[in-house]
Amino acid sequence: MSEPLRTSRRRWVAAWAVTAAVGLVATAVLDSSSTRAPRPEGPVSAVCAERIADIEKQLAKTGREGDDGVLTFSRVEGGAADDCDEELRDHFGGGR
Repeated sequence: MSEPLRTSRRRWVAAWAVTAAVGLVATAVLDSSSTRAPRPEGPVSAVCAERIADIEKQLAKTGREGDDGVLTFSRVEGGAADDCDEELRDHFGGGR
């Protein structure tokens, strides 16, 4: 039987370092390519505009009263037709 090839530790370390570097570069490239493109500014539906105005009104009222509490909102009606999540995030800066 033939004797197995002996590889020095330096070669193993070098191979590991090259593999790690390639992995880091590939990860950086994939991360930079997967960033979300900004949404084009489009008209907001009437339902969403009404919700945004209502929320702003409630925020202004809370600010005038000097209440430092937490203001929460709950969704009463549901459905995909009047879903305003993206518009609310865009308007109030939650997507930062």
